[in-house]
Amino acid sequence: MSIEALKTQLPAFAKDVKLNLSALPREDSLTEQQLYGLLVACGYTTRNGTVAQALEAEAAPHLSPAALDAAKAAASIMAMNNVYYRFTHLASNKAYETLPAKLRMSVIGNPGVDKVDFELWSLAVSAMNGCGRCIDAHEAVLREAGLSEAQIQTAVRVGAIIASAAVALEAAGAGFPEAAE
Repeated sequence: MSIEALKTQLPAFAKDVKLNLSALPREDSLTEQQLYGLLVACGYTTRNGTVAQALEAEAAPHLSPAALDAAKAAASIMAMNNVYYRFTHLASNKAYETLPAKLRMSVIGNPGVDKVDFELWSLAVSAMNGCGRCIDAHEAVLREAGLSEAQIQTAVRVGAIIASAAVALEAAGAGFPEAAE
């Protein structure tokens, strides 16, 4: 499956989602590895098998095996970190912020790909998962590494588009009526 095949599964009410998905492969503000790694990391973050499989199939020809694994690792490690650090940030009892996390996350320090790419994928996943503390941390690393605000915004936009595709598929499968075109 590919982005084109994924688009054929989207309902009529998701016309804008289809158009946004169509634009993803033409995104030119990111490197090929950054863009296609985003597709994989964000695809798995949706927890929608159809979306994840389609985006991995689209991305695989553009990524090394190490980059493909790193993109999946970004989705996986951020799933853990985003829950934990969102809790410590949102909890009224600030004592939780002082306790050691006791979470193994060595992949962040040694992701097997360019650290900037892994950070970019982690930022987009963190945005999808709604963890402000992680968003701020990854954005700071990316800005220090020289990425522009436009590149960072692009990564989050890619995540938003992918999230919308997953919701559209689920809404259609849940019997939501299609909007008139």
